[in-house]
Amino acid sequence: MDSSTSESPEKVNNAVYIQSLGAAETVTGSKHLLITPDLHVLIDCGLFQGIKSLREKNWELPPVKPSSIGAMILTHAHLDHCGYIPLLIKNGYRGKIYMSRPTRDLTELILRDSAKLQEEDAQKANKYGYTKHTPAMPLYDTTDVEAALPYFVTVNTGEMHRLNDNIRFQFYPAGHIPGACSVAVSCYGKTIIFSGDIGRYNSELLPPPTHPANADFVVMESTYGDRLHETYNIEQHLAFIVNETLAHGGNILIPCFAVGRAQEVMHLLYKLKASKSIPSSVPVFLDSPMAASADKVLIKYPDWIKISEKEVAQMFSGVTINQDYQGTAQIIRQKGGKIILAASGMLTGGRVLEYLKHYITDSRNTILIIGYQAAGTRGRALLNNAHEIKIHGQYYPAKAQVKEIGGLSAHADQAELITWLKEFTDGPSHIYLVHGEPSAQEALRVKINDELHIKASILKQDRKEFLFAIETGSN
Repeated sequence: MDSSTSESPEKVNNAVYIQSLGAAETVTGSKHLLITPDLHVLIDCGLFQGIKSLREKNWELPPVKPSSIGAMILTHAHLDHCGYIPLLIKNGYRGKIYMSRPTRDLTELILRDSAKLQEEDAQKANKYGYTKHTPAMPLYDTTDVEAALPYFVTVNTGEMHRLNDNIRFQFYPAGHIPGACSVAVSCYGKTIIFSGDIGRYNSELLPPPTHPANADFVVMESTYGDRLHETYNIEQHLAFIVNETLAHGGNILIPCFAVGRAQEVMHLLYKLKASKSIPSSVPVFLDSPMAASADKVLIKYPDWIKISEKEVAQMFSGVTINQDYQGTAQIIRQKGGKIILAASGMLTGGRVLEYLKHYITDSRNTILIIGYQAAGTRGRALLNNAHEIKIHGQYYPAKAQVKEIGGLSAHADQAELITWLKEFTDGPSHIYLVHGEPSAQEALRVKINDELHIKASILKQDRKEFLFAIETGSN
């Protein structure tokens, strides 16, 4: 571990630091450690995804001992923020894991699904021999997930939760997925905001992001720090893509994260069918039992969404939910055009790969990309016009149409990130950018400096950054 600092106070033990153990100059593996004299607090604990060098980090021991971490706060339930939790527990963490109530339910779903997919992938790799390891093993299994669940503790938004005499925190809805929050940590008289993933200001399902009025420091995501989402009519664009593909006798495959994007797309498809913008007869399949379970979470926590329970039920009524791999094969064999939503959203694994194998080679089909695609993922390769895609050890020619609707992303774009910062009444003196690729982070850093006149810098992997010295008597 590189323990260098940007500044060197005289007494290390009388200062507060931030150290990114993941999502530093990349969009995956979010782990941000707040280091104080009497308690180390980890914000998020995600898996690395994307290129092989990043994925291999999941198999390495963390650069800090999990047992040295006193508390963990989870912003939301996506795998790149929560997926490493079972390994953190397995490697010695014994503190509590704080999260919102919807995040608690969704995280259990996500982790159970992650473990199951890893177990299935390992079994397939061993059966068909496309592995360099003998035998192939899952990163963690269902037993590891079960061991992590007792450490989960829920905290209501708007409720100040005390970790010790000097550190408290409060959740603020972030508008990214149900339950997603930014975290305001009150620490030795200073306020440090961890943005988590910041959502959209115009989502049809979720309220816009919020945060407290004041902040001394902000640790901020920068996924779309160099981009603006499209401003065209998303419903019309989606309808055009669906109708054009169906007219050619093709299928529409939409890779999407089971929590958040799947529900947003289903709601759009429901509205398009209701308005007869697309054929009401076109079959829509959701090949993700976890996404179906996420529907129950939407209904269970109505305060976290903008639509009614009745509308949630209606948008699911026109969707066929598949439960197992046998059903996947049947859907693939079914003749006629259809729309399939399946995870994972970046085509890194899961059932979506079975559809991709069959649909990528036919030019009549459309692969519709609706979310961020990290470097090294099959989704990014398709957006970059790759001529072939490797799946389970075999190469498939990429002949299908690849379309993108960026406006369906769950992440704020550059303008929305700047808006989020402008909403502080008493803004931060320093912003630390995480969860973004270098080009996006640099563009956002310059934009913040030029437009808001706030110092912004980019955190480096595993490097400790000095935040502030603790004044005598701070609390």
